[in-house]
Parts: sequence; C-alpha cells; structure tokens
Amino acid sequence: MFGISMSEIIPTLLDNALILGYRILSVAMTVVVGLIVLHSLRVAIGHLETMLIRSGEKKEDVPGSSRKRMTTLTGVLQTISVGVVWSVVIVISLAQLGLNIGPILAGAGIIGLAVGFGAQNLVRDVISGFFIILENQIRIGDVAIINGTGGLVEAVSFRTVVLRDLSATVHVFPNGTINTLANMTMGWSAYVIDMGVAYKEDTDRVVGVMQQVDEEMRADPKYGPSMLEPIEIMGVDKFADSAVVIKVRLKTRPIRQWFVGREYNRRIKMAFDAAGIEIPFPHRTLYMGEASQPFDVLLNEATKESLRPEGDRERI
Repeated sequence: MFGISMSEIIPTLLDNALILGYRILSVAMTVVVGLIVLHSLRVAIGHLETMLIRSGEKKEDVPGSSRKRMTTLTGVLQTISVGVVWSVVIVISLAQLGLNIGPILAGAGIIGLAVGFGAQNLVRDVISGFFIILENQIRIGDVAIINGTGGLVEAVSFRTVVLRDLSATVHVFPNGTINTLANMTMGWSAYVIDMGVAYKEDTDRVVGVMQQVDEEMRADPKYGPSMLEPIEIMGVDKFADSAVVIKVRLKTRPIRQWFVGREYNRRIKMAFDAAGIEIPFPHRTLYMGEASQPFDVLLNEATKESLRPEGDRERI
C-alpha cells in the first residue's frame, strides 16, 4: 500500500531489534561489572577494616574504641565507592544506549565546579575530619587544647570537634580551622609540680619527704590504681627570688592527673609542715651591713638650746 514490501520491513525490524538487544546486553553487562567492582571494593574495604582494627587494638586504652573508629571510616569509604561506581555505570549505560553524554558530562562538570566553590570550606572540614579520625588524634573523653582553647572532647565528627571547658562553655571547631591540637590524655597523663622550698632547706631531705608521700599515695587503694609509676624527681630546676624550685612529675592514667596531683599537693603540704620544711612566699630582706660602733657628737651651746623642749627653755 505504501510501496514498501514485507521483505524490506522485516530485515529493518530485525536489525533494529539486534541493535536494541545489543545495547540492552551492553547495559546489563555494565551493571554486572559495576556490581562485581562494588563487591570487590566491599571485600577489600572489609579486609582493610579488619587490619586497621587489629593494629589499633594493640594501642587502644578504651576497649572497642578502635573498632568504632575504623567502622566509621570504612562506612564513609563504602559510601563514596558506591557513589563513584554507580555514577560511572550510569554514564557508560547512557552512552551505550546511544545518548550523547557530552552535554551531561559538561553539565556535571559545571555543577561540580559550582558546588566546589560554594562548599569548599565544607569539603576542607570533611577531609580534615577524616584524617583526624583516621590518625586517632583525639577521641571522645579526651582533654585537648585546640587553637589555644582547652576542654573535654564531647564530640568528634567529620565536620567539627566539640569541646566543653571547665566553666561548661561549649566550643565548636570546624575541622578545617584547627591549626594547633594538643591532646593531654593520649595513652597516659602527667602532673608536673614546681615545688619551691626555702634556701635554708636540705634539698635531699625535701626530695626524701616527697618520695615518701608518693609511696603512701601509691599504697592507697583510692589513688594507687591511677598512678602508673613512682614519682619522677627531675631535680633542682632553678633558683627563684625566694625559693629553690624542685621539679617533679607524677605519671598517671589518662585524665587522672588532676585527681592525683591535687591530693598529692594536699599531702605534701601536711608532710612539709610536720617535717618543719618551709614553703616560702615572696619577700625581701634588707641588709644594712655590719653594725657600726656608736660615736660621740659634740654640740655647741646654741644647738643644745635649740634641742631643749620649749618648757625647759622658759624655766631656764
């Protein structure tokens, strides 16, 4: 009727069917390859997680902290890998279906560039947070000093670190803005004391009293479990204006240094009082040199008269 015979239509339909089937098969194979890649990545990330957990458990102080940290990190890696693989699979599938993916890639590039400019601080925070968690720089419950502000770490995420200081003020630091980070409770802690005693005291005797107080505290069931080693006597550190300063250090379990150090200060004060050891306060002593012998002063009559009381003058 239309001038086209069935002998011409059938081959065309067959060709189109073959082309469509080929494209569908290609898309299906691409999806299968994507699934295989995802499975391989999942297995590889699982092995990596196990290896990192075993390595971290040898150094961790809190049981289970390494597993939680590594599970968080590997979860992020799996999410990123899933997004990347499926993005590639979708783009390849569209190309195999005969669509022009050039404008799609160009549009995605422009969108990515815009998002990169708009969210560059967010990306910086996330990357910095990833390495903070990966390297185990700080954990929840640590006492840290960040950019000069100290406090207890209450939260660590890929974007922020939250500190609460002694006055209960909460400080939130974006990870990308952290320039200096000091962890005061990593592995073990220490309480450093600059003990000042009077110049007249025997420093060896003073050290003996301090060691005795330390031994008594380590034998105390309340404080002993928090103390890791005997007191470390570093020696006479300096000569101050009114005191000889002896520097010592108490090594304790993490975050127990203040608990132990304050009790040690209380006991050392009582021990020094009992032993008659003076803890000086700033003062000044004036030395006038050797006392001179009194000498006679000769006064003339006018001077004597001027020195007399007025009543005596009138009577004279």
